[in-house]
Amino acid sequence: MAICRLKSLLSLSKCNYSALVPSSIRTLSSAQVPPHHLQNVGFIGLGNMGSRMANNLIKAGFRVTVHDLNSDVLEMFSQMGVHTKKTPYEVSEASDVVITMLPSSAHVIDVYTGPNGLLHGGKLLRPWLLLDSSTIDPETSRNLSATVSNYILKEKKGDWEKPFKLDAPVSGSVTAAEAGTLTFMVGGSEEAFLAAKPLLFSMGKSAIYCGGAGSGSAAKICNNLALAVSMLGISEALALGQSLGVSASTLTNIFNCSSARCWSSDAYNPVPGLMEGVPSSRDYIGGFASKLMTKDLNLAVESAKLAGCKYPLTSQSQKM
Repeated sequence: MAICRLKSLLSLSKCNYSALVPSSIRTLSSAQVPPHHLQNVGFIGLGNMGSRMANNLIKAGFRVTVHDLNSDVLEMFSQMGVHTKKTPYEVSEASDVVITMLPSSAHVIDVYTGPNGLLHGGKLLRPWLLLDSSTIDPETSRNLSATVSNYILKEKKGDWEKPFKLDAPVSGSVTAAEAGTLTFMVGGSEEAFLAAKPLLFSMGKSAIYCGGAGSGSAAKICNNLALAVSMLGISEALALGQSLGVSASTLTNIFNCSSARCWSSDAYNPVPGLMEGVPSSRDYIGGFASKLMTKDLNLAVESAKLAGCKYPLTSQSQKM
């Protein structure tokens, strides 16, 4: 049953790949021939987001090898002809690039440095690029980047003589992951970021370079902090307005053409029935789970403490 349900969500129907990428790399993409240094892609973490991201890589013509702790998901990918591996290290040994999409910092650390992790093979590494799309704290991202910088490649990959790590968390819902319209916030080597663009634009519509290691993770935390505060503000304003006799649709129309306009009002409205294709109009199924937002706010608080910044709105949002 689980496999059938996942198959229906991850149908490998033909997609207009070239429409998802910038014109600067569209010629290469339309032929669906990935660059030599990106041809073999490992993907670890096949949850709601990761499974769809991996599926888009398959559609784009990359040779994908996957790993997840969920055996049902691995079986589903295996039935689609995708290579599956039992450990992160086995994925590493089969890949030029490895992407991770995991729930927390602890999961990422374990996949990288744990038994049979990506870095299990002494100081030698086959993939030239490790790209982490998990939402984790910037300090962990920086530490892992520093660790990877001490490794050497088993064999030279084109112009790449040493491995790199990029932190590349995403903004966008499960729907965006499925449609290939995610936004990537990328920290690490700018040269590696530029080389990885064909990969990123196979899964997203935008990729923004944020700076050195950990900058992508920092940008994602700030983005989700702003989202939490704005969503709470919009929700409270809509509730108050309705209590005062103004309909939610009228308030939304006002917000969206005035100073209150934001993503929480015009793209992800929290009131049922006002907007199609959003969680509020399907009994909040498929939305961004509150426990994940709580995790991200916790990351924001810890980062603010380390930076010596005050965080009154973050703290209040965290309590709610």
